[in-house]
Amino acid sequence: MEIYRSPYEAYPFLSDGSDDLRCDFELMTDKMASLTGLLRAMVENETIKEELLWVCELIYHLNPSLRTPLKVTEGEKERLLAASGRLRESCGDRCRRFVLTQGCEAACVAHVLRVQSKELVRLIYRHIRAGNSAEPRLLDLANILSGYFFYLALYLNKESGVDEMEFISRNY
Repeated sequence: MEIYRSPYEAYPFLSDGSDDLRCDFELMTDKMASLTGLLRAMVENETIKEELLWVCELIYHLNPSLRTPLKVTEGEKERLLAASGRLRESCGDRCRRFVLTQGCEAACVAHVLRVQSKELVRLIYRHIRAGNSAEPRLLDLANILSGYFFYLALYLNKESGVDEMEFISRNY
């Protein structure tokens, strides 16, 4: 079956087959970078704003990593891990329990990015299980991003004077 390709196609890989996850990965990282920019617009803390700009760039550097060699360095991975650790430490007891994804608007966007980071991890694993390769550092970075955005959500709620609401599962 021949598929029509619009001469106005927004991205050259949009018509790739459904078993090729590279375009899905690129769209997901594009969305994550865009939401990181949105989150940055909501934050007043200049240090966090600058860090979010760097994280946005980092996510865009991840974008082509299933088509081309990963260009995010081990040093950048360590910097992201350190930022995540700094946020975790600043949150104290807030991160010792399962919390509802609520609070200030910026924290809620950070929680969405946390989940999208997990979706990114899942997509990378599906790509690998389909017989393709991905650098281990790519999986590390996607997982660290999830933690970073979780701790950032807690930090943003703390800075906004919003208490976390513990979630107690009926299943666990």
